[in-house]
Amino acid sequence: MKTILVVGIGAGNPEHITIQAINALNRADVLFIPDKGANKADLADLRREIIARYVTNPASRTLGYAVPQRDAANPDYGAGVDDWHAALAQRFAGLLADVPEDGSCAFLVWGDPGLYDSTIRIIERLRQAHPVAVEIVPGITSVQALTAAHGIALNRIGEPIHITTGRRLTAVTDDTIVMLDGQTAFTQADPDLEIFWGAYLGTPDEIIIAGRLGDVAEQIVATRQAARRQHGWIMDTYLLRKREAREPLHP
Repeated sequence: MKTILVVGIGAGNPEHITIQAINALNRADVLFIPDKGANKADLADLRREIIARYVTNPASRTLGYAVPQRDAANPDYGAGVDDWHAALAQRFAGLLADVPEDGSCAFLVWGDPGLYDSTIRIIERLRQAHPVAVEIVPGITSVQALTAAHGIALNRIGEPIHITTGRRLTAVTDDTIVMLDGQTAFTQADPDLEIFWGAYLGTPDEIIIAGRLGDVAEQIVATRQAARRQHGWIMDTYLLRKREAREPLHP
């Protein structure tokens, strides 16, 4: 039986990768590199850098593949995603033909495969027609990279954390991490909240902004637009929380 390794590679810094992930990559006969077009070539290049830096198995090889595009114009978001995942599962099934019998292959997944990434779900579709073994290797997420960059703890003492997407952002009652917010939903949130925002986290292009939402929202929007124009893509994450009264620090 062939084995698929789903390997979390961190939020953008090649040094985020774990020893477990390095060992998994070195077990793979084939390492798959997704091609999302010229505008997102940086994402493929980082994967190649990780392979060049850490993979020492002379028998392994890399194989690029084109990523099908999701129909963003479909008014039914759920149906559009389902169709996209079906197309990806078909593409993954085709890739398996390049894997030796009883061999293994690896998908290098940005961040952690278990947090707002669909690779595991797509492979579950594939397994319905193609029996394969699957191993998951966790990775550092943009959430961890965000709090490290800002020098803050994710949770407050005894308090919960809510993680959602920009599409599902509502009134903030708990500390809330927001991912996949292409529509800058934070501009509609309570301006008295505190925001900790970051883009390209862990990379040399990292940008972070923090402050009272009403004071920095326009700055974040403008910074985000400029960065997207410069790079052709953007990945950003932010934490919203109610502001706490802080005692001044005395010498």
